[in-house]
This record gives sequence, structure tokens and C-alpha cells, in this order.
Amino acid sequence: MARQSSTRLMFLCYVLSFAVSALAGKSYYDVLQISKGASDDQIKRAYRKLALKYHPDKNQGNEEANKRFAEINNAYEVLSDREKRNIYDRYGEEGLKQHAAGGGRGGGMNIQDIFSSFFGGGGGGEEEEDRVAKGDDVIVELEATLQDLYMGGTLKVWREKNILKPAPGKRRCNCRNEVYHRQIGPGMFQQMTEQVCEQCPNVKYEREGYFVTVDIEKGMQDGEEVVFYEDGEPIIDGEAGDLKFRIRTAAHDLFKREGNDLHTTVTITLVQALVGFEKTIKHLDEHLVDISSKGVTKPKQVRKFKGEGMPVHFSSKKGDLYVSFEVLFPTSLTEDQKIKIKEILG
Repeated sequence: MARQSSTRLMFLCYVLSFAVSALAGKSYYDVLQISKGASDDQIKRAYRKLALKYHPDKNQGNEEANKRFAEINNAYEVLSDREKRNIYDRYGEEGLKQHAAGGGRGGGMNIQDIFSSFFGGGGGGEEEEDRVAKGDDVIVELEATLQDLYMGGTLKVWREKNILKPAPGKRRCNCRNEVYHRQIGPGMFQQMTEQVCEQCPNVKYEREGYFVTVDIEKGMQDGEEVVFYEDGEPIIDGEAGDLKFRIRTAAHDLFKREGNDLHTTVTITLVQALVGFEKTIKHLDEHLVDISSKGVTKPKQVRKFKGEGMPVHFSSKKGDLYVSFEVLFPTSLTEDQKIKIKEILG
């Protein structure tokens, strides 16, 4: 009980802290990863899945995850309220502020209600969801540049999928078997099974295309997914599958990524290897890393530059940068050069 109260208090602090500024430049629909025309049920399902993922109990000490959790709850508070959603769709966040200032309905959704509805257990909501027929998930392998994975970025991806559209006529749907008993004599009954189907408006599939904006978060790893719930393949009389963009790191000319670390190779001359050198390399965000040396650098020598690697996902920490040195030897030497080298090194 004490832990639950602590979690609720922490969540309330984050909501108050980020409610005003957390969504700057990012729509509430983007936060919940849903389309603008999403139904109330789709909004609830998207909220539940994201809130469970970023719940403070699962991300203790993770400030970024707690910030996302606050953003998700702030977006859900607006989009789950029809009046607020209508105002937001027409006038944006400024309209919501003016509505609240003018004495509009509000104070917003009670934080305790959100927790009890979605994290307090009971209700059997997930069991009901599991029984709903679901369309196929669509998985897209998405190459992200090392720069976007280092600094964060967005990618616009063209998406085509089947859309359910009204069609002429009726169709049989929600078919089920009903069992009943028929009396066939005194004290004698026969069990009968009958298929019952409702008559519903007909539908058809049409192919449509649109752009999807995929947010690339700093430090995302290969194999991590950006999920758009219910934006996969639709299914008649069921719930659409999910659209999942699976991150893959695109090759880079200078750096190679290994987990949270970066690796690169720098070529220096034989003279530089022996007497030292001054040199910088340009990082992914274009800041310069000083890799100079005043001593002798051996061929294949590797130096570590702490904190110059990739950001750690959902953390303020960074990995390390490893620089491997290749020494460029001369292809030939004159007799005079050989004599001088022997005098110096012999």
C-alpha cells in the first residue's frame, strides 16, 4: 500500500510538472500513437498499452520514462473527454487554455480514477480485449541514420493498407450457435443447435495510402519497435492489428555502433605515430572530439574516450567512443633516409 501511494504521488508530481510544456510541438494524437479519427475504444486501448509500458513501477529512477508517462496521461485526459477533444481539434492547446480560463468543465480527470481504472486490477478489461478478433500485425524494418539515433529525429514513411468502406447490401455477421431444447414427449426433451446470424451493412476493402510520422528516440537500439496501435491490417468485425516499425541502424561512413558504444578508425603518418600529433574528429552532432597525442602511438592501438558514445535510451548517460589508429608507413626510403633513421633510433 505504501509503495502504491508513493507511485501515485510521484505520478502526480510529473503530471503537474510536464502538463504545460511536455507536448510542445507534438500533438496529443502523436503521443498516443493514434490517428486523428481514432474511436473512443482505440484511444483507451492505446492509452492502456503505452501507460503500462511507461508505468513508474516498471521504470523506477528513469526520468525520461516518467516524463513520457506524464505526457501520455495528459494526452489521454484531453482525448478521452469529448468536449475537450472537440476544442483541441478546432483550436489546439490554446483553445483548451482559454476554455479552462473561462470556467469550462474541468479540473480534468481525477488522477486516482486513471490509476484505479487501468492499474488497480479487477474489471476483467484485458480478458474482454483478448477475445476480440484481431487483424494481422504489420512489421516494417526501418533504417534510421546514426545521426537520428544520436540526436533524435523523425522519419516520414509512406504507408498503404486496406481500409474498410461501406458497400451495397447486407451481410451475415456475428454468427453464433444457440442451443435450445424442444419437447418431443411427456418428460422428454431433445437438444437442438441453431446457427443465428445478424444482418449488418456490407463492407469492402479499399487500398489507401498516407504518410506516417515515426519518432526516432535518442539511443534506440536495433530491434526496438515504434508501435502504432490498430494501424495494421484491418479485419471485419474485429480489431485491426498493429503497425510496428522495427529499428535498424543504417551504415555510417565514419562510425560503427556496438550497443551504446561507437567505434572509428583514424589514419596517422609514421612521423605522427612517433612524435605525437594534434587532431580532432567531427562527431555526429558536429561537435569536435580532441584525439591528439603527445606520445608514441602504436599501429592498431585503441584509445577510449569516455562519454563520447551513443546516448543510452531513456537515460542521460552515454556510451564510449573507441578510436583505433592505423599508421601509414612510407612505401620506400632513400639510402640517406635509412642512414638518418638508424642514427636516430639505433
